[in-house]
Amino acid sequence: MFSWFSKPLAVGSEAPPFLLPDEEGSVFVLNLHRNKYVVLVFYPGDDTPICTKQMCEIRDNWARLMARDVMVVGINPQEAQSHAQFRKRHSLPLPLLVDNGKRIARLYNAAGLIVRRTVYVIGKDGKILFSKRGRPSVDEILAAIPSAD
Repeated sequence: MFSWFSKPLAVGSEAPPFLLPDEEGSVFVLNLHRNKYVVLVFYPGDDTPICTKQMCEIRDNWARLMARDVMVVGINPQEAQSHAQFRKRHSLPLPLLVDNGKRIARLYNAAGLIVRRTVYVIGKDGKILFSKRGRPSVDEILAAIPSAD
């Protein structure tokens, strides 16, 4: 059930496992990335102004994210073809996952009439290190990730 007032999942809680196809049909399995920090970016729509800015900021800071051993994925319910065009048009290096029916968005308290812009950082142990609505900067995201293991 959706609520306008639901909050993102709490820092310290276990990240719900999931698998979703990306825009190319490859399947992303969260639990297979336990050796990396994983950033989940739930966003409302491909090619919308704020979403495009958010994804391009991630693209422009890709080297900084990779230097910290981070895997970033975008998630929304749009079709693979829409994701593929969006990714190509903006040279996005991250996979865009197809969440048909907003099933995973619901698991992560990001579902609504449209997907609620929400960012999570998941630690190597599968626990949530950071959760925030809106469009946190890459600096905020990186601040949630320990600098050395």
